[in-house]
Amino acid sequence: MRNRIRAERETRGWTQLALAERLAVSRQTVNAIETGKYDPSLPLAFRLAAVFQTRIEDLFHPDH
Repeated sequence: MRNRIRAERETRGWTQLALAERLAVSRQTVNAIETGKYDPSLPLAFRLAAVFQTRIEDLFHPDH
């Protein structure tokens, strides 16, 4: 699954650590999501959408 997490984070000038703190996860988790090595759980996907004030479907896209 592709995602826009890195782009959204960088637009706000946040580091991976700053985003991780907002989400209550590790920086390594943020890195794994951004690089596509880890797909977040549904609750974490909702937290990401809330942090970025957008919809989940605007952050994540299938790899078709």
